[in-house]
Amino acid sequence: MLVLKSLDIDLTQSEKRTLFGFLSLYSFFTIVILFFISFLYFTFQKDLMLQEKRLMMQEYSNDLIFRLKDLHINFDKYKFYPRDEKFNSAIYDSDKKLIFSTLESDDVKLNKVTYITNSKIHFIEEPESYYLGAKYVVLEVSDDLKWLEKLKKEIFIFVVIAFFFMTFLGYFLLKVFLKPMKDALHLLDRFIKDTTHELNTPISAIISNVEMIDTDSLDEKMARKIKRIDIGAKTISNIYEDLTFLTLDNKIISQNEYLDLTKIVNQRVEYFKTLEDVKKIKFEIMVDEDVIIFCDSKKISKVIDNLLSNAIKYNKVKGKILVTLKENYLSIEDTGKGMSSDQISQLFQRYMRFDKSVGGFGIGLNIVSIIAKEYNL
Repeated sequence: MLVLKSLDIDLTQSEKRTLFGFLSLYSFFTIVILFFISFLYFTFQKDLMLQEKRLMMQEYSNDLIFRLKDLHINFDKYKFYPRDEKFNSAIYDSDKKLIFSTLESDDVKLNKVTYITNSKIHFIEEPESYYLGAKYVVLEVSDDLKWLEKLKKEIFIFVVIAFFFMTFLGYFLLKVFLKPMKDALHLLDRFIKDTTHELNTPISAIISNVEMIDTDSLDEKMARKIKRIDIGAKTISNIYEDLTFLTLDNKIISQNEYLDLTKIVNQRVEYFKTLEDVKKIKFEIMVDEDVIIFCDSKKISKVIDNLLSNAIKYNKVKGKILVTLKENYLSIEDTGKGMSSDQISQLFQRYMRFDKSVGGFGIGLNIVSIIAKEYNL
């Protein structure tokens, strides 16, 4: 069961979500940058290696061209293409057609100078003269790939160390940047708690004294004034109870017991009937007798209060509120304008409000959701 205990926990979760979101994005871009740097480093090292091999293969090429020249001059004498155990070779004419080859690789790129294909290093050179009709001379030597494995290992170690370092640095910087906001949120949280605590006494005094007034003995004008005071006091009291639940609930242990839900529903409806006159709303009550629930009385009352408060707040003028209670079933239905499917999906998010013309903080249904999850309602 998921139970959100306090505003402190909610702030911590928000901070964790912020940290996770930032670190995820930060890590993604860090990986992209590290791979880009690794690619550049790999390319540079590869070109450096090929440059070293090119110097060696240049000597091989000079030797082969000299032997081709000798064969060209003394073709009738030798008639044998020069071979060497240190390298394979091939010659192509000016139309890039193969004249002769001892290459193992068939993929020859005459537009390059040095390149690697299938673990073979190739070197292309153009002789000064077309000996045996050769415009291009291609040399091929085997690459043992030890340098490549070593290079990959070095790059992997670098990427891992750099990634963890950059992630730690990003986490540290984010904590530093979030500290002022975190301090401000904790200060706001402390202010709300202190303010909520101070509101308790005057609200209770107003409601108690208003309930003691016999409005039947007053003239109509004075009775309306007392009723408006009663409505205002109960509205503030409901907001106070919501704030108390959010800020102090982590200190309250649920006192679960078997409760007469029928009695509680009737009491809460009676409590809110003062507010129904504002919009001339009519209650329709269909409550079965002796419906029992095992729950904390304050929490189940808070669920009913918030549903009734919303049913009044978002109802239309001269609308209706249908309260139905049966075994394992409680429904509070109003005749308001309803909600879209997108709004319903965000219904229980804290501070989410869809109608800014109506008062409220967007915490009522969030509290209902928290309590409902705690008791699997």
